[in-house]
Amino acid sequence: MLRKNSKIIVKVGTNVLTRPDGSLDVTNISHLVDQLATLKKEGHQLVLVSSGAVGAGRELLPGADEMDPVVRRQMLSSIGQIRLMELYRQLFASHQLLCGQVLATKEDFRDRRHYLNMRNCLEALLHDRVVPIMNENDVVSVTELMFTDNDELASLVTAMLNADTLVILSSVDGLLTAAPDDPAAELIPSLSATDESVWSYIAPVKSSFGRGGMATKVRMAQHTARLGADVILANGQRHNSLVEVLAGNGRCTRIPAQAQPSNLKKWLAQHPTTQGRIQVNEGAKVVLIDATKVSSLLPVGIVSIDGGFKKGDLLSIIGPDSELVGIGVAQYNAEKAKDLMGKKGQKPLVHYDYLMIY
Repeated sequence: MLRKNSKIIVKVGTNVLTRPDGSLDVTNISHLVDQLATLKKEGHQLVLVSSGAVGAGRELLPGADEMDPVVRRQMLSSIGQIRLMELYRQLFASHQLLCGQVLATKEDFRDRRHYLNMRNCLEALLHDRVVPIMNENDVVSVTELMFTDNDELASLVTAMLNADTLVILSSVDGLLTAAPDDPAAELIPSLSATDESVWSYIAPVKSSFGRGGMATKVRMAQHTARLGADVILANGQRHNSLVEVLAGNGRCTRIPAQAQPSNLKKWLAQHPTTQGRIQVNEGAKVVLIDATKVSSLLPVGIVSIDGGFKKGDLLSIIGPDSELVGIGVAQYNAEKAKDLMGKKGQKPLVHYDYLMIY
């Protein structure tokens, strides 16, 4: 059940916005906007993370499929984004609402200044009559700057804005025990943010026009819930599904929020660019990842240090097998850290308050 004046992020997938032939499904988009307008008039703050720009471009320029895949995606997105936003503008205007466009790349979340600037922009757009509409900036994105898909973008925005709820709308009711076309498939109505057993139900397939699939949705949903927001996976093609699931009804999969970390830790959870690399031994790793304890990174557990970082720089913390354990803020510089490495009774290199464990 929603509390009053909730902050809600709604991510809508390509298969909800398009017909089987890839063209925009204006009827379904209109119904989505009607539901968003209802929630807005109830006093909730909304951000819509919308796919569909490439599909809209393909509808206008079908011959582009002959081009290089990367160039094609950039061009179709550039053309389609205008078509999609104009449609949203008209539909929201019929409810006396405005919409604002925000395009993002991963780099906007890695740099703290960019991150805060985007957060301030979105907070400013959350006025009574405005619905921000976000999408990946496919026109300039290249492989290293691309999100996995808009599920990842929605997860990042949810954490950034300290949103109460993330709703991911796709063409299925939620997480199922088998493929959607399997008569034996059953809906899993509730899921823990830390439940690893669900991966046995998830087939590694993508949607027909989008980049992601259920694996990405569940991974991002559990990650978002661990950062303090309730997450709902629901079918955006069902009539009134968005309003119903937010009211506590309807078919869906719910992932309840865990304890909410600080804003700084939420940013650190987005894998920002780091200036140093700290490798720890197995004992230090076990202590750091123990969720029942509050632990800082002490020099005694460090086995190697790379990078000429300064106090206040970001550090990647790596385990014995070079796996990412966490990211934190250095309390002193690399020279001092190397002097103290392996020694007991020393000041933490990364204090718990400035450490995000994955």
